[in-house]
Amino acid sequence: MLTEAVRDVPATAAIFGFFASGWFGWAQEHPPATWRPWLLTGSVTALLTMVAGAVLTWLNRDATTAFDEDTSRSFGIVVGLEVLLAGAGAVVLHVRGRRDLVPVWIALVVGLHLFPVAALLEFPLIYLVGALVTIAALVAVPVARSRARPVSAVNGLGVGGVLLTAALVCLVAAL
Repeated sequence: MLTEAVRDVPATAAIFGFFASGWFGWAQEHPPATWRPWLLTGSVTALLTMVAGAVLTWLNRDATTAFDEDTSRSFGIVVGLEVLLAGAGAVVLHVRGRRDLVPVWIALVVGLHLFPVAALLEFPLIYLVGALVTIAALVAVPVARSRARPVSAVNGLGVGGVLLTAALVCLVAAL
């Protein structure tokens, strides 16, 4: 489920921890009051996971990694396309007065971009994370509407939860 590239496991914990904190933060835009302590706990846990993953990455700096010249170039292209697509969609949604859907759009793009990333890095766990983030994005609007909750809160909780769980799995594996 993980990868043979030793350094990539704690690095993934750091990256997913960083982004999980961001999604938990986005969820705090207008959450129900009872959610705030959980979202704050998620953000702090994610940041601590990020730091631990970064330290373990540094300690394993000479270990194997999937990144070489070709992989790095392809990874850069995938991430560049993700950023362009997410940004363009966010602008279109904002112009059309659908600002509430921006986090869902970005989550969908993030989830889908993880599939080529998983293939490039030969890291099966990232396929699962991509699928779960995509699902979290797709269900955010109907769940939020059916429960009279802000879309950003539902989306951020779902995406943040997936990313934090994956970050913790990677951190435990790296230890």
